[in-house]
Order: sequence, then C-alpha cells, then structure tokens
Amino acid sequence: MSHDHAKSDVNKIVANHHAHYPAFSGITGVLLGLRFAFSRNDRSRVAVDLANVSPGDRAVDIGCGPGNAVKEAARRGATATGVDPAPVMLRLARVLVRSPRVDWREGAAEALPLPDGSATVAWSVATIHHWADVERGLAEVHRVIEPGGRFLGLERRVTPGATGHASHGWTDEQAEVFADACRSAGFTEVTVEIVDTNHGPSLAVRANRPQTS
Repeated sequence: MSHDHAKSDVNKIVANHHAHYPAFSGITGVLLGLRFAFSRNDRSRVAVDLANVSPGDRAVDIGCGPGNAVKEAARRGATATGVDPAPVMLRLARVLVRSPRVDWREGAAEALPLPDGSATVAWSVATIHHWADVERGLAEVHRVIEPGGRFLGLERRVTPGATGHASHGWTDEQAEVFADACRSAGFTEVTVEIVDTNHGPSLAVRANRPQTS
C-alpha cells in the first residue's frame, strides 16, 4: 500500500468511527447502563418525537441500552422491540421497563433478529458511531422496515478533532456521510438537521423506505 493510499484511508470520514469500541459488560456495563437510564431520557423523548411515533406503530430501537426510548414509544401506544448486543443492557431493560407492549432481543445492527417488513419505524440513538459495518447495518434496517416506514439516526453533535468521550457522536461531516450511506442503501427523503436537547445539540438523520410500486 502506498503512503498516499494509507494516508487517505486514515483521513477518511466515517460515521462509525468508534466501531472498535468494546461491548458493554460486567459491573462497568451495569453502572453505565444505570447512568444511561437516568441521564438520557430527554434524548430518548427527542428521538421518539422525531420518529413521529404514534399508536399502532411497530417500533425497533437498535442499540436500545436500558430501554429509555422503548419505554417512551410504548407510553405513546406503539409496540416496541429493543435490540442490543450487550446482555447486561437487556437485563437492565427488562428490570426497568415493564410493559406488555415491549420485547427485548439480543442482536446487532448488522444482523437484526426480526422478520422482513416487521417494523413501521426504527431508530438508533447514540449508537451508530459504534456499528461494526454501516453498509450492512443499513441494509438490515431497510429489510426490517416495511415500505413507507421511517428511520432515524440520532447522535450527539461533536467538534471535529475531539478526542476521548468528547468524540463520541458525529461531526456535521460525519452526519452527512451517514446520510449519503442511507441514500445508497435505498432510503429516500433523507434529511440532516441539528436538534436541541437538554445536554446540548444533536444531529438527526431522518430517512424513509420508499413505497413499492
């Protein structure tokens, strides 16, 4: 590989720039899950608002963590499935969210444990930057959402060049890269917008699976 090629790979802007981050587990996972459960309610409400969740929707939360957004969707009359690759998060979700409208399944964005066209709406909140493979993840989202369904990706807005915890989210350019990936995956009406939460601005990418002819 030439030096120039290597340099271009290093500098490539990707939406899943923390794909190498280890999965939550053990006591650290429990503590982080509890922290998420009590600190991310506002972001979850924003996500459910942006996804236009209403009674009768069949929702899927990809990377559901302790279940904040799933709980909010159920409160609004939707049935909701929370999918997460970390068993520790799902155990917390089952304890913290008690509703006949919810279901929990272990899985990742790249292999969603759901039938084709089983959801009217899906979202991923503060997790896309951890996806192992954006192309495969979006193909799975497209498969699971019925024609005419909606998809939302929501990430904290971060500053270019940030490091450590401050880099967990998207820069404006990373959000645009993800929006382009949505278009390549067959989604239409893709938009990028900045939204306010109690913890500062976030970037929302909204997209629709087109109706079949």
